Amino acid sequence: MTTLKIPSNVPHPSEDSEQLRGAFQGWGTNEGLIISILTHRNAAQRKAIRETYAQTHGEDLLKDLDKELSSDFEKAVLLWTLDPAERDAFLANHATKMLTSSNAIIMEIASTRSPLELLKAKQAYQARFKKSLEEDVAYHTSGDIRKLLVPLVGTFRYDGDEVNMTLAKSEAKLLHEKIADKAYNHEDLIRIVTTRSKAQLNATLNHYNNTFGNVIDKDLENDSGDEYLKLLRAAIKCLTYPEKYFEELLRLAINKTGTDEWALTRVVTTRAEVDLQRIAEEYQRRNSVPLDRAIDNDTSGDYQKILLALLGRED
Repeated sequence: MTTLKIPSNVPHPSEDSEQLRGAFQGWGTNEGLIISILTHRNAAQRKAIRETYAQTHGEDLLKDLDKELSSDFEKAVLLWTLDPAERDAFLANHATKMLTSSNAIIMEIASTRSPLELLKAKQAYQARFKKSLEEDVAYHTSGDIRKLLVPLVGTFRYDGDEVNMTLAKSEAKLLHEKIADKAYNHEDLIRIVTTRSKAQLNATLNHYNNTFGNVIDKDLENDSGDEYLKLLRAAIKCLTYPEKYFEELLRLAINKTGTDEWALTRVVTTRAEVDLQRIAEEYQRRNSVPLDRAIDNDTSGDYQKILLALLGRED
């Protein structure tokens, strides 16, 4: 469910390219024009604009945007303008760096993208960074977190709806046994989470809930300070109810003493063409406040305008 409002008569990429070039000319940058063009174009259209811009002006649109814009607004525009696979590759690489290390972002990309989207992200990663995502994740992690994250990014899950109910029952029982024994890092538990299709995993967890009277998330909460367990719970949520994961991420980003702009920017730009509408509905249900109003109250200026435009709000 996309929040994007794409006009039926989208201008030719060359027209958009010239308009954007014009937004950089003269005194000051026309941020409003940049927002109005880019937030009303889908990924394929934005890619065509970048290609046309490069052919016409011999320059990279992203580099020109980088020169002209600043702060959180710049980050939002650049992330949004990137092709989704390139964006995921950039975010994953950023998450493996020492100063910006984030196992949660790597888990998020591996667990919320479709198998094909994850494959394209890994191809983009190799093209840009001349190494594989798997080797970088393995190098920058250790112990149980490495045991979970490397297969999570390395898998190519089955993406169909078919479910084996006999398998769901036996694996629900297996999961319950391992969790009861506190064997949270058992290879079978990791195997099930990192390789089963999302439909199969949902069936297994539904059976777990119905048979043992508890959602698996609650049974994994015994040691909330454990980073591996926290990551495992988040991966399960991402694989089964991504809108709940992203709602919580937004709630924490907005309700902090200071807004976590990086998390807010990442969720809005990566989900606007996927399920941001569902996330917004979950946010309203959970917080009794519309997501656009929460963002409106917590941000300002051009940064606020681009986030609200990606949410589908036209002022």
